[in-house]
Amino acid sequence: MELENYFDFLAPDDIRIKGTRIGIETILYDYLHRGQSPEDIAVRYPSVTLEQVYATITYYLHHRETVNAYLEDWLAHGRRMQEAQQQNPPPVVIKLRTLAA
Repeated sequence: MELENYFDFLAPDDIRIKGTRIGIETILYDYLHRGQSPEDIAVRYPSVTLEQVYATITYYLHHRETVNAYLEDWLAHGRRMQEAQQQNPPPVVIKLRTLAA
């Protein structure tokens, strides 16, 4: 099976493992940044098979430059969302902070 058959390319910034709601960034973050083994990742995400985890890693190795850019965009988006939430927290967070103080 070709590697691309393991994925749903929903948008340039949304590549998911076929048959799941899990994006490749989830698997690759655990593998690249957390140093988790493919076996540990497959256990952590029961909707993903070990074969899909290995396919994701192999896809990364074959498309390293493109996937690195994809991951950087994903990380930057996460940082922007975290900053926005800190600057404008939801009312429940404000209430909890008030109660904690």
